[in-house]
Amino acid sequence: MTGMKGPAIFLAQFLGDTAPYDTLDGLARWAGELGYTGVQIPCDPRLIDLAQAAESKAYCDDLRGRLAEHGVEPTELSTHLQGQLVAVHPAYDTLFDGFAPEHVRGKPAERQRWAVEQLMLAARASANLGLTAHATFSGALAWPYVYPWPQRPAGLIEEAFAELARRWTPILDAFDAAGVDCAFEIHPGEDIHDGASWERFLDAVNHHPRARMLFDPSHFVLQQLDYLDFIDRYHDRIACFHVKDAEFNPTGRSGVYGGYEPWVDRAGRFRSLGDGQVDFGAIFSKLAQYDYAGWAVLEWECAIKRSEDGAREGAPFIRDHMIRRTERAFDDFAASNVDKHAIRSLLGLDRRDDTA
Repeated sequence: MTGMKGPAIFLAQFLGDTAPYDTLDGLARWAGELGYTGVQIPCDPRLIDLAQAAESKAYCDDLRGRLAEHGVEPTELSTHLQGQLVAVHPAYDTLFDGFAPEHVRGKPAERQRWAVEQLMLAARASANLGLTAHATFSGALAWPYVYPWPQRPAGLIEEAFAELARRWTPILDAFDAAGVDCAFEIHPGEDIHDGASWERFLDAVNHHPRARMLFDPSHFVLQQLDYLDFIDRYHDRIACFHVKDAEFNPTGRSGVYGGYEPWVDRAGRFRSLGDGQVDFGAIFSKLAQYDYAGWAVLEWECAIKRSEDGAREGAPFIRDHMIRRTERAFDDFAASNVDKHAIRSLLGLDRRDDTA
């Protein structure tokens, strides 16, 4: 048993144009001062040169050293934006072009090749950084048909997942060669968004050993899924953990789908840690029960609270919920030292027949 690590923080929502949020060193210093011990790093060129990290162990050692000066270490790299571009339905082409560099915008095939190359680099970069898991999105081909009218034609979903597997299997193989798990965030908007869709994908990639998942309970609240039962079912595939809160307060006016309302007016909305409805005590207990050994990483998204306040409150919240697994049973003090003969005697075995 190695135990959960943390608290850590995902830097994506805090990266900005002003200090300390505009450089990796600035963000690391800020996170360390707030009490975090790890940072999850999006593969953004402002924070990491992914190509150099994939080729140079020295570059990665230097990056780790810079982080260590501020009391933090890298937990995982993230390619959420790049992973999304591995599989894009044409309905979303224009919107997702913003995730790609200018030279591939408006060119879906070239954009996809660029995204795949980014994932391949991320696998090697993760290995050079000494990381064991990587966070990403699956992308989506079938999402426009998630609640269909008219009905979906037979075979559409099967072909969507077959194609998703064709695109991701070479990437998963690259992660396997690097010795790193590839963790897909279970997230609406992705073809992998719940347990059923995860099982479809896992079957399509022949249960690839590097196909893992990033567990974020906030997305389960908004879908009205049982996040504790999810851990019971799939704990052996959970490699990353985003600690994020949410609430769901349906009315006669709006429910799961949100009615096109802004986030603050939706029935389901993300909240800062402790302000929502997620039972983190139960989640941390479940993960400790199954000896989750990865990082607990704050992802801040809230419709109400300022991000700086959410970040400040997040480190002690996570630290107070982390559970160190006990090394002995609670009733060891009452243990009886008996030998095998005594044990058999207690069971009514090996008794002498006094009438013999």
